[in-house]
Amino acid sequence: MNTIAKKYIEGLKKAYLENNGGEQWEYFENAIHGADPAAIDQLKQIYPDVPEALVDLLKYVDGTYWRKYGDVEITFFFLGSDLYEYPYYLLSAQQMIENKHMAAENYSDYIAREYEEVEIDDKITNNTKDIKWLHFSDCMNNGGTSQLFIDFSPSGTGEKGQVVRFLHDPDEFKVIASSFDEYLQKVIDHGYNFINEDLME
Repeated sequence: MNTIAKKYIEGLKKAYLENNGGEQWEYFENAIHGADPAAIDQLKQIYPDVPEALVDLLKYVDGTYWRKYGDVEITFFFLGSDLYEYPYYLLSAQQMIENKHMAAENYSDYIAREYEEVEIDDKITNNTKDIKWLHFSDCMNNGGTSQLFIDFSPSGTGEKGQVVRFLHDPDEFKVIASSFDEYLQKVIDHGYNFINEDLME
């Protein structure tokens, strides 16, 4: 397993245990399994530059967002962002595949800078024909407020593989890390602040 992915999972478990979430973690760990290799292969075909760290996370858990594992359905906070203490789910490999056109279909007008009031990072392209974003995470309220993407089609000032955070109301698109590895490291450095005792009640 990729070092940063392993480090991330170990730190996440520690954060759950330190915030009275041992029972939730045990339930989660006993329920899950990794993604089907065929689904990972398909994801790699669509996104040849998919980060190894994301693949390794999927090999550990194939999604935490209303994800059925046998007879058990889980919703489990697995990721964070630059939004302080705001939790996110990891999508499954299949959900990532199914959402491959979502950014182009839902956000083309924004990316084309058609709304002056919407803040869009200049590291994000304004060419809607070139959009290639991997949607890997939705926030705690079913993605209605925030979503996370890996951007393989940046502007000239951006970096291929940068992580974009969409925020709704007020709408905003911001690059929060120059790579997926850097994104995971930032969540680690912020102490998994989306995990707290209030979530365990």
